[in-house]
Amino acid sequence: MSAPLLAGKVAIVTGAGRSLGRAYALALADAGAAVVVNDVDGETAAQTVADIRSAGGRAVASVGPVGPTETADALVAAAVDEFGRLDILVANAGVLRDRVLWKMGDDDFDAVIATHLRGSFTCGRAAATYLREQGEGGRIILIGSPAGQFGSFGQTNYATAKAGLVAMARTWSLELARAGITANAVVPTALSPMTATIPAYTQVYEDYVAGAPIPVEYRRDHALGTPEDVASLIVWLASDAAADVTGQAIGIGGDRLTLYAHPTVLRTLDQDGGWSPEQIDEAWHAQLAAQAQHSGPQKD
Repeated sequence: MSAPLLAGKVAIVTGAGRSLGRAYALALADAGAAVVVNDVDGETAAQTVADIRSAGGRAVASVGPVGPTETADALVAAAVDEFGRLDILVANAGVLRDRVLWKMGDDDFDAVIATHLRGSFTCGRAAATYLREQGEGGRIILIGSPAGQFGSFGQTNYATAKAGLVAMARTWSLELARAGITANAVVPTALSPMTATIPAYTQVYEDYVAGAPIPVEYRRDHALGTPEDVASLIVWLASDAAADVTGQAIGIGGDRLTLYAHPTVLRTLDQDGGWSPEQIDEAWHAQLAAQAQHSGPQKD
């Protein structure tokens, strides 16, 4: 029998007490990695650790909110103190504070940015610092969202953070390449408490929690599956098989695997001496409007 895919590796997973983060931690452990399980809720973190250990894996809990540098440093310290090294960071922790723009308060915006964006930054910085010193490469996996790719009504804070995480991964892929450290963003679409807040998926989520299978049309046409469906991509990106994959935004959900394009220039026009408002208006309607980009996810 071949060795487990991640034998000897050590991973940190933030927000691993429930839902997608829990699925990532369990899958990484099942693939052979030792896991530092982070969550702000100590009970759920402890339960994930207990489940990993009962299955024969290795895990330790590190409880605290992501965002503060102290939490990030504590996570790296837990990995090194308990397991002797660090190889993988999955920055998954997040919160929702949905409001339309004119009703979104400062606290709503700041809480989401602090957890998703700053939390990934501080954890990524702490992990990269240690991985560079360790000198054996590594994997940093950030968690994006379709909201960050297309925009999402009522989610200025969340969409902004998720778009920023893709840019963060692409930037880190450049900065960390010489150290053999990859940085990628995973864009999951899975049933979760967050997904359940979307009216179109509330009943599907409730049925799923009650034990019903996810209808084929949701898995295929909506790319909506289980957290375990997403975990397969996390494990692969964490493995040596993906050593040459970096700076990518890769989506997965249900039956669908998606590679997202980098932002690209669609068209350029040159005008001697620059552009007047009237010339811009003429050029827009005559040559550019047909290529205008849409907000929100588009049907195939």
